[in-house]
Amino acid sequence: MFNVAYIRPDNLDEALNFLDAKGAESKILAGGTDIMVDLRSGSLNTRYLLDVSRLDDLRKIEVLDGKLSIGAAVTIAELWESETIAVSAPALRRAADKFASKQIRNVATIGGNVAHCSPCGDTIPPLLIHQAQAVVANPQGQRNVTIEEMASGPYHCSLRPNELITHFILEPKPPEVDFADFQKIGRRQELAIARMSMATMAFKDNDHSISFLRFALGSCTPTPHRFYEIEDFLMGKVPTEDVLWQAGKMLAEKMLDITGRRPSAIYKEPAIQGLFMRMMSPLIQ
Repeated sequence: MFNVAYIRPDNLDEALNFLDAKGAESKILAGGTDIMVDLRSGSLNTRYLLDVSRLDDLRKIEVLDGKLSIGAAVTIAELWESETIAVSAPALRRAADKFASKQIRNVATIGGNVAHCSPCGDTIPPLLIHQAQAVVANPQGQRNVTIEEMASGPYHCSLRPNELITHFILEPKPPEVDFADFQKIGRRQELAIARMSMATMAFKDNDHSISFLRFALGSCTPTPHRFYEIEDFLMGKVPTEDVLWQAGKMLAEKMLDITGRRPSAIYKEPAIQGLFMRMMSPLIQ
């Protein structure tokens, strides 16, 4: 059906050596939920498919030296099933639960979702609030790349031809944080690509004011963004309904500053405020 050679390395070194020699002619295959669609449609032409889905080095979830490490070949279903993720990155676990269908979640990987650089990638906002970095390997060594830096534009990954993502390093949820969530809006209730998504972690002091907050928006901007302006605005404030509506309005304005006022703004501007209120309303006392 395709004039493509399938390569399945036995270990990470073998995979990197192959990329060093043939990287410019290769595409990395993990779950294949995007790449196989592109091959069938004819929008992707490549000489080799390098299957890294079974490499043990890319399939671990563990906490090391106080950091959460997630292998690039960990599937979305495995994120959902992991107790470590449930404790250390609950917003990411919630995103996994809302990701496509069960069949897709069983094969799609977190590395593929990030490297595809789709603005609507469901794992992106949770990774942003955990200040995640991708560990990128090549035959000469490795480098760390932030999630923001991974996408040079929509569907344009900054990885070099001889590189692959081995794992992600996340800051785990601080023990005192008791609120974390991921929400999205699609054209349907289920099996929908996100038209907008967002993730947050928050903690309130005894006086009910917000003392810890991270917030990221997905799908609405060409590349990933953590919205520090929203965090700064809400820090130290008691999250009343009025305060949250003000923050939601600010969020919509900041989004439009990045994207410009396109025809879709008629829908997105009120929708983003409504989704923000839906997600943040549990903080109201």
